[in-house]
Amino acid sequence: MNANLEEQRKGKYILIRDGEDSELGHFYKPLPCFGCGIGWFSFLLGFVFPFAWYVATFLYLTNYYRRDPRERSGLAASAIAALIFSVALVITVLVLVFSAR
Repeated sequence: MNANLEEQRKGKYILIRDGEDSELGHFYKPLPCFGCGIGWFSFLLGFVFPFAWYVATFLYLTNYYRRDPRERSGLAASAIAALIFSVALVITVLVLVFSAR
């Protein structure tokens, strides 16, 4: 305690630790995939390789975002994109099949 008082008198800052501080340090790490996260990277990559949307959807459905909550929005966007792509693909196939008759 005396060391903290001496540091305070010298004008140094005193580190006050809370129970939550140790958990917050985890989120100061940059996200993988060039800093945008796996979800958003998969979302962007999905426009070239739509299979990436399905991989991100699998990660979203298996609660991968519990490791890092910052991943949730990108994984959800990829899941929505996979759904829209699947519906568009089914409609396209149905139109092509029934228009050939």
